[in-house]
Amino acid sequence: MSKPFFTGCCTALVTPFLNRQVNYPMLEQLLQKQLLAGMDVALVCGTTGESATLSDDEKLEIIRRAKAFVGDQMIIIAGTGSNNTAHAVTLSKAAQDAGADALLVVSPYYNKATPEGLVHHYLAIAHAVKIPIILYNVPSRTGVDMAVSVYRRLANIPNIIGVKEASGDIGKILRICAACPDSFTVWTGNDEMTVPAISLGAKGVISVAGNVYPEEMQNMAMAALDGDFDTAASLQRQLLPLTDALFSEVNPIPVKAAMKCIGFDCGGCRLPLTEASAETFDVLRQILI
Repeated sequence: MSKPFFTGCCTALVTPFLNRQVNYPMLEQLLQKQLLAGMDVALVCGTTGESATLSDDEKLEIIRRAKAFVGDQMIIIAGTGSNNTAHAVTLSKAAQDAGADALLVVSPYYNKATPEGLVHHYLAIAHAVKIPIILYNVPSRTGVDMAVSVYRRLANIPNIIGVKEASGDIGKILRICAACPDSFTVWTGNDEMTVPAISLGAKGVISVAGNVYPEEMQNMAMAALDGDFDTAASLQRQLLPLTDALFSEVNPIPVKAAMKCIGFDCGGCRLPLTEASAETFDVLRQILI
């Protein structure tokens, strides 16, 4: 059985802003928080990192600085997806050159590609880089739910190593694990499904809540991976108020508010996303303070 690229929790980091620019000193504070929690891997420039409103130059600078800060202490995964295949190829190659250890590539959004189109999109990217690629299925944002048959075909490509499955369909985790070889790893993209997903064969979670509670998310995931589902389920229940609150508005609006509550002022979101409502702040303060 091949070893997964990582197990447990990978935090999908927020991108901190100050005066509308990326706040690189705060980015280092966020990475340091992850390191102090004993985390092995982090994702930058993903959905939670507001990839849609970052320029390519900003993305590459974030990747360079993140990898330079953590060095060999942590794996850095970079989001490089696009609904333009040529752009995704160019950005993926540049991210590899900037120091990314692996790529998270969301399925093309808005275009609504066919299964055949999805396969060829990912093949173009995989053939352009040497580092590992993690597929990212999030139909609530892309408008397309990638079929298990697509995963089955792409699982044969050596540097396509798995999927962040954020469809919210717990049964799909089981179907992917049954259809694909052990070399193809499933990570859930839904914090509240971490323990049940692991029980069906997933190897962890790519997490929003890990920004706030990285150690707790890692402990929960590892307990489940170790087969201690009593402990894992208890931790999942304890974290439920937070994971619910973090999706009470569009991600990453609530998690940026949560980070402010715990002393990490990461600024607001770039338009078209806005600040968290007063009600969201109140709920988060009750949970976190």
